[in-house]
Amino acid sequence: MNPLLTKIIPLIPQILKKKRSWIAVVALFVAGYFVTGNLSGGIDWMWKEPRDVLVDRVAEARDSQHAAAEEFRDALTVFKTVVELPESDLERQFNKLNKAHKRSQAAADDISKRVDRVVAASNRLLDEWRSELDDYNDPAMRRMAEAQFDQTREQATRLTESMRQIEARMQPVLASFQDQVLYLKHNLNLSAIAALEGEATVIESNVDILIADMNRSIAEADAFIETILKRDLS
Repeated sequence: MNPLLTKIIPLIPQILKKKRSWIAVVALFVAGYFVTGNLSGGIDWMWKEPRDVLVDRVAEARDSQHAAAEEFRDALTVFKTVVELPESDLERQFNKLNKAHKRSQAAADDISKRVDRVVAASNRLLDEWRSELDDYNDPAMRRMAEAQFDQTREQATRLTESMRQIEARMQPVLASFQDQVLYLKHNLNLSAIAALEGEATVIESNVDILIADMNRSIAEADAFIETILKRDLS
């Protein structure tokens, strides 16, 4: 059980005897929430084991990368169709491209938020694990626990670094999309389309590389989850 809950739960019967007890209980949980610094990472850490929270966070980040990859693919498809349109359809297609860019930006923002949650959950698990290593009485068991700790820490570090790299690599692609959207907005005519044709190939290459990187990061997330779950069964 979460260490914070082990301190809070024994206090609840005493609190419930007082007036406005439900307010006191809520206030106690909220205080713990703020004190531990979990202002944006959800509250399931209050009743879940740190290991389970981390698995959930990694799965959420993995799914977010899946969704972002689709958004980037869709935005690329829309962009490529712009260079093939007659001038009469440009404004309508610009609106579609602008929406696709905004969805891609929202997907990138979601990945950043999910990665922050993975890092917070990972730090929480590792901090608790490290603090409990001294509780072992058997030296052999402690060495085994330390080896597992080191392995998990290294794997979590690789995973979060991979996710941070994806986060960083999305920005140049988003910047390219934004530039083309703005350029098209300010030049809704065929001469603007001619200028965009060369950029389409460059952006397509960048998106392909980004999605390949996302797929590698997703595979790492799957492997990390599998490792943690196997360890629970052993």
